[in-house]
Amino acid sequence: MSAGRPSEGAGCITWWGVSPGRDLLRTGPERHKGQVNVLLVGSGDPRLILKTISHLQNEESLHVWVIENSMELVARQLLLLYLALIPQENMGLNEKTEVFLEVFGNSEIRSQTEETLRHGALQLSLSVTETLETATHSCLNTTLLKFKERDELARIFKLWRQPQSTSPSECSASISMSKAWDYRVRQHLGTRYDSRKGCFDWDLSMKLHEKGCGVINKQQYVQWRERGLAFEMREGVYQINNPTLISSRVFNQRGSKVAVRGYWGDIVSSPYLAYGIESDDKSLLKTQNGQHTKTAQDISLANVQALFQSLSSRRGCPTTSQADTKAEETSTQIHQKSVTINDLMQLTGVSVTFLPMDSLYKLPEKAKYSNFFNTIYLSASCVHQLGPMLRQIAAPDAVLVVELAKFILDLTKEQEAGFAEKVVSIALEAGFEPWHEGRTDDVHAVFIAR
Repeated sequence: MSAGRPSEGAGCITWWGVSPGRDLLRTGPERHKGQVNVLLVGSGDPRLILKTISHLQNEESLHVWVIENSMELVARQLLLLYLALIPQENMGLNEKTEVFLEVFGNSEIRSQTEETLRHGALQLSLSVTETLETATHSCLNTTLLKFKERDELARIFKLWRQPQSTSPSECSASISMSKAWDYRVRQHLGTRYDSRKGCFDWDLSMKLHEKGCGVINKQQYVQWRERGLAFEMREGVYQINNPTLISSRVFNQRGSKVAVRGYWGDIVSSPYLAYGIESDDKSLLKTQNGQHTKTAQDISLANVQALFQSLSSRRGCPTTSQADTKAEETSTQIHQKSVTINDLMQLTGVSVTFLPMDSLYKLPEKAKYSNFFNTIYLSASCVHQLGPMLRQIAAPDAVLVVELAKFILDLTKEQEAGFAEKVVSIALEAGFEPWHEGRTDDVHAVFIAR
């Protein structure tokens, strides 16, 4: 197709969700009390976990169970959670927020961020390989994964730790992220590549802005579409590959299947959707003369920082002020490189467990999971896994939340509406009915067990 391949824009791996984070315990008819079990299928990043934790009441406890469809996504979720749990005495709040967003949404990172990433990968590798039955941290529990999956995690973490300049043979190190990104843009736009700035502007103004994402700034969005840099927050050189965004994709070449390493994620919708288009702080969404005074990057920074502050309060220690944070950053940088899994914040009443990739269809076979989950979340990319087995593992008053296709920009309005109708149809067949009493939106569909 000379005009390009529009369906390629979303990619084949969901490095970030195409919807804002939600407090899943406030989504549905009533808030569950006591121990709550939440199942996330294909969530892509920790936004839902962090948002739900941030609204937990003191007496409530939360156990999140995570299923992803690739071990690269599991590894990345573990790293992002590791970063979120670094204590403020080891890394200042501002710096931690910036490093988190850099790893989360940038194709290329700074050398300081690479050091933190590589140290985190080492600690997670030790946690995965040395822990057999008891998790070293309640929010980084990989003990239920299969041995081959844990071996794969260890292999991925090893790749992330390799110095990029001295590893010509192995995978991520030999890839130029800038070239991998440009390849995807060329494949997506085809003959429109030479007028790509106009294509980027059209997608922003006629699609994202029309869908209520006016806070996404044109300059920042175009830079992300061009280079894959969503968050450029400090004076610094962004030229080191972000290895957490590199994965394998299998292609058929002359009858043979070949795995190709590259960037195979979203190049159209943007990582701003996860943390940067909504906020509990309405001052961040103000407009002046019809223009937003804050950008999606500003809002992402404020939102993630607020989420991290809520983690500290769950830990039972006071949150620091902005002034204290700056002092911390200068005095504690030397300590962050020595942070181990055991040094991370332990959150009262919160657990996160990663399940095997194929476990969704096997959970009903285990008595433990019968009528077990109070809330089940499926991403738009995993709707095909919505079936009657979910009703077997759902609690009698369970809530099912399904991400819709509003922000998948390659779809037409008719396709987007058709997707929503299909979700309702599949959910009804699976034993769930639409929940009509609550606030409805076109970003998530909410169902209750019949």
